[in-house]
Amino acid sequence: MGSAIINGKQRTNNIIAFKLLFLIPLILMVPGLSASTLPGRTRIVVIDAGHGGKDPGALGAHSLEKNINLAIALKTGQYIEKNITNVKVLYTRDSDVKIDLRDRPDFANKNKADLFISIHSNWAKNKNVKGTETYIMGPAKDEQNLEVAMKENEVMLLEDDFSTKYEGFDPKSPESYIMFTVMQSTFQKQSTLLASLIQEQFKNRINRVDRGVQQAGFWVLYMTTMPSVLIETGYITNADEEKYLCSKEGQDYIASAIYRATKEYLYEIDKKTNISALTVSSENQDGDSTATNTELSDSGLCFMVQIVSSPDKKEINADNFQGLNDITELSSSGWFRYASGKFKNYPDAVDHRKKLSLIYPDAFVIAVENNKILPLQDALEKTQKK
Repeated sequence: MGSAIINGKQRTNNIIAFKLLFLIPLILMVPGLSASTLPGRTRIVVIDAGHGGKDPGALGAHSLEKNINLAIALKTGQYIEKNITNVKVLYTRDSDVKIDLRDRPDFANKNKADLFISIHSNWAKNKNVKGTETYIMGPAKDEQNLEVAMKENEVMLLEDDFSTKYEGFDPKSPESYIMFTVMQSTFQKQSTLLASLIQEQFKNRINRVDRGVQQAGFWVLYMTTMPSVLIETGYITNADEEKYLCSKEGQDYIASAIYRATKEYLYEIDKKTNISALTVSSENQDGDSTATNTELSDSGLCFMVQIVSSPDKKEINADNFQGLNDITELSSSGWFRYASGKFKNYPDAVDHRKKLSLIYPDAFVIAVENNKILPLQDALEKTQKK
């Protein structure tokens, strides 16, 4: 189940120096679903269930945020470890205990995590407000984002001598957040990619209201030294969303969405620049699927849907791919990826993925240009500039 923090109180000088450098310049678990293996070394993902112990977090009519956060965090970790064989999940807490705010990013830093995912439930004075949003580190762009960050950071007030520990930072003072406006983050692009994938999963797979990717000054994101996001899974102050967040089904869907976004993110980051599209499936006059060894004829940017990845080469025929006959093989360093479709527009590829999700629940969109796979965020930026 991972590891919990045991009274970690001090940040190391190395972590402080590291941060100063950057201040300067809808699917439940599918029975029989085969596990995937990422190329290379084992990755470490730290999952942070917000609040805990004497800190309940936001209060719903019938629930406490801390309990919802923990349930979703543990389910997310279980999905990841069961379905990606070489990812290790660690938890900042795996029970109802109080963890100091600063110890959460410290735990991720000391364990040299590749990803930090902090899970929360939102609140609002207006009980009609609902939806999911995922935050990355950055200056708040509006008053509402600042209020959310202030609310989450207020947990430090429960700690002894918080002013000294947090170097004079006052979570209730807007002036304290000015420090975040000068922060340069090496991991902002990667964090944005993960946040975008999470919101896409929430919107397209489990039909949640999409409030988008946001920026704000969360302390747990500010102090991490890896790509990091803070997920607000819904509004506990909204009656319908509170019911959903407390239900086993709702927690399963949210956890599976975060897992799938995490998996897609890890694959995107791991893609090598020398991956080329080698094999394209086509139909003969009788309608049977046959394989050719030609490269993609159009070297321009396109979007495809990856359905399978394997260290073993597969023969391209409809029987091996659930009846699909438009399969492209992408190969590099002995690792084989198989994708369906070819689209100039990203939304068309998303629609294709929705159709395929019934037979390939793990399918996700990839971008290919000049017969090489691009990070999805780079491809989207390119299409937006056109």
